Amino acid sequence: MRTLEEAQATLQIAKVKEEDLQPVTYCLSFGDNVSSGDYCLMELDDTLCKHIEAGKSLIIRGDKDEHAVLCSEDKTYDLKIADTSNLLLFLPGCKTPDQLPDISASPQLMHAQIWGLSNCYWELRRQRPRLKKLKKLLMENPYDGPAVGMQEEAPGPKYTMGDLLERIQASREEIEAHLQNVHACEIDGFWRILDFDYEMKLLGHVTQLVDSESWSFSKVPLSVCLEELGSLEPVAMIEHCLNCYGRRYSNEDDQVMYALDEDKVCRATAQLLLQNAVKFNLSEFQEVWQQSVPEGMSARLDQLRGLALLDRSSKPETISLLRIEDLPEDTLERFNSLFSLREKWTQDDIEPYIQDLCGEKQTTGALLTKHARSSVQNGVKVYNSRRPIAT
Repeated sequence: MRTLEEAQATLQIAKVKEEDLQPVTYCLSFGDNVSSGDYCLMELDDTLCKHIEAGKSLIIRGDKDEHAVLCSEDKTYDLKIADTSNLLLFLPGCKTPDQLPDISASPQLMHAQIWGLSNCYWELRRQRPRLKKLKKLLMENPYDGPAVGMQEEAPGPKYTMGDLLERIQASREEIEAHLQNVHACEIDGFWRILDFDYEMKLLGHVTQLVDSESWSFSKVPLSVCLEELGSLEPVAMIEHCLNCYGRRYSNEDDQVMYALDEDKVCRATAQLLLQNAVKFNLSEFQEVWQQSVPEGMSARLDQLRGLALLDRSSKPETISLLRIEDLPEDTLERFNSLFSLREKWTQDDIEPYIQDLCGEKQTTGALLTKHARSSVQNGVKVYNSRRPIAT
């Protein structure tokens, strides 16, 4: 190993003034069998550093045909290899000047052994969780109610939470939140999504009971619902339906109550009407829709954002089913899909279908500016594709 005198001689040859440097000089040497493949370096922000220092885990997820992502308990990060022109050395025990507060002004020589080296590192970027696959897996075997009599449930794949964590590129909290969004429930240890017709059957039982008992939609007692409807459907499914379409609370008598959400009930009813038609005359649809929702609820078009698409330019005006969950997750693919459906969009029409693509500090306006061209037609600002759409 080098001595202090040898290090000082090297500085003289390099014509570097010793007083311009820190008083501590590190002499580096390679350990036995060091190679560039021994370690992988990862760049972490303050949040992830504190996460690791607290003893928590980070998990890499992705099937063989998918790009890997890194997940904490509640966030998802894209993993990309970043190359650097400077060789990165892994030096355990090596201290920076601010970690050596008691160093004297006289020159010192310290030795450190290199344990690993790399010319690249993993760069993390916060990204949206990739959750489209979650519903696709659950739709392989939707739950349409308990088996009747001697009939057995139709065979099909089922997934536990552990299975979903293995297959879905998202954090646990993001997966749990999406399971709630798609109205999935845990049955016998497996997460299942309800067949939509069965879900609407459950909702119909609840709203009919509310009507027959002349209850307020904001005061639906859980115990009476389970008692009255338990002979028709499993009580767990009745309660699940109430959780999906209502807000749970306790009244002054400590009785569990539900306040049904008018927007959610009307939206589901609209989906039931629209799913069997390619296009619907708008005025006729609005009439049938209002007749189909529970008496006392008001059906409004603003309840259908991200579910249905209006065509005001056609004569007569029409409405058709277009669910945001059926569109691609990738931003470019999403825009290409939307512009293949309609050449020109107003911001009000396209906004519900791109809001989820915005980052934490990005607006839909900024996203449209980046991925679409704007023009003014008949006094209205419209957006169309920046690239030709294949036909």
